[in-house]
Amino acid sequence: MLNVNNLEATYNDVILALKGISFEVLEGQIVALLGSNGAGKTTTLNLISGLTKSQDLKIEKGVIEFRGAKINHFRPHNIVRKGIVQTPEGRKIFKELTVRENLIAGSYTSKNKKACLEGIKKILFYFPILKKRLNQLAGYLSGGEQQMLAFGRSLMSGPVLLMMDEPSLGLAPLVVEEIFMIIVRVNRDDNVTILLVEQNANIAFKVSSYGYIMENGKIVLDGPSDKLLESKDVKEFYLGLTDVGTRKSYREVKHYKRRKRWLS
Repeated sequence: MLNVNNLEATYNDVILALKGISFEVLEGQIVALLGSNGAGKTTTLNLISGLTKSQDLKIEKGVIEFRGAKINHFRPHNIVRKGIVQTPEGRKIFKELTVRENLIAGSYTSKNKKACLEGIKKILFYFPILKKRLNQLAGYLSGGEQQMLAFGRSLMSGPVLLMMDEPSLGLAPLVVEEIFMIIVRVNRDDNVTILLVEQNANIAFKVSSYGYIMENGKIVLDGPSDKLLESKDVKEFYLGLTDVGTRKSYREVKHYKRRKRWLS
């Protein structure tokens, strides 16, 4: 479905953000893209979404293909019409609008009023708490409710590929568990392919079938998610666990730097 091949990109024509990354997302999959802050995960999603001008972001070389068609220089609204939708990091809901108005905004590429109403009905089925908040200003929702709203707003356009950027960020564990249960249901029941950008390796690899790990603008490791979850390096650098199952001490920083050379 989605193929990214040898993609290089710069900010301000100077800063090399991506250094020739390649990966694919097959139809029907949940694929995890993991990495620490600054690895290039959000940059990758913004390029796929066409969000380049506002970021002063430029593709230097490489190809982004969706269902066999090159979309490198498509404008964001045209990419949404093709069925690619991004749920941004930090939610970025419209705080001055109500929950209902936020959901309606998510369906702007469709002029079908009936489809919009059906979409809202489905979102409220997935997130019943939002039904009680429909006429409330979105800025007064809790963090978890705002993430549910951002997720729901993304679904309003009927995506075939949903890219989620750090859906667990800043949320309580119980809320994270609920949101990831919905991610799995949307993938399974609505046949929505999902590219999941996360720092939480444990939950990302548990819900995905395949994963990629990014460091410093490069893909440094990939494989089936269950295999990555058992990887010694992933356990140490992304779960903070050593061989004996204890939490890693940052006093071992020299050892950490030596071991992390596998990422370069």
